[in-house]
Amino acid sequence: MFKEFKEFAMRGNVVDMAVGIIIGGAFGTIVKSLVSDVMMPPIGLLLGGVDFANFFAVLKDGAAAGPYAALAEAQAAGAVTINYGVFLNALISFLIVAFAVFLLIKGINSMKREEQAAPAEPTDKDCQFCCTSIPIKATRCPHCTAELG
Repeated sequence: MFKEFKEFAMRGNVVDMAVGIIIGGAFGTIVKSLVSDVMMPPIGLLLGGVDFANFFAVLKDGAAAGPYAALAEAQAAGAVTINYGVFLNALISFLIVAFAVFLLIKGINSMKREEQAAPAEPTDKDCQFCCTSIPIKATRCPHCTAELG
């Protein structure tokens, strides 16, 4: 049973998929940092010093009654919140990842089109006398024995 599992795990597709998942997870972490640490602070600054991660709605106050200045303060008090600012950051991260995947797929498709666009060299020609398909390098037709020019 272990031998069968080893054969399955070492197949090319499984290893490729594992590498893709690992790289995808790392890419997701990079994009999350790009959104929360690089993109959102300047956008928040342009909108008057707003931190999108602190956009939340309180459904139920916690042990210490609100209003809460930050999401961390509300969570520390045990308040029940809808964290739509965190969701907005996640949505922007998803859009960046989706756009990157779109560009990757677009590049792969254009490479495939280039490969398909190159026509193969012909290997056969038709005999002008008997219209039989013959090799392109033939100087005499093997069917009608006519000399080809």
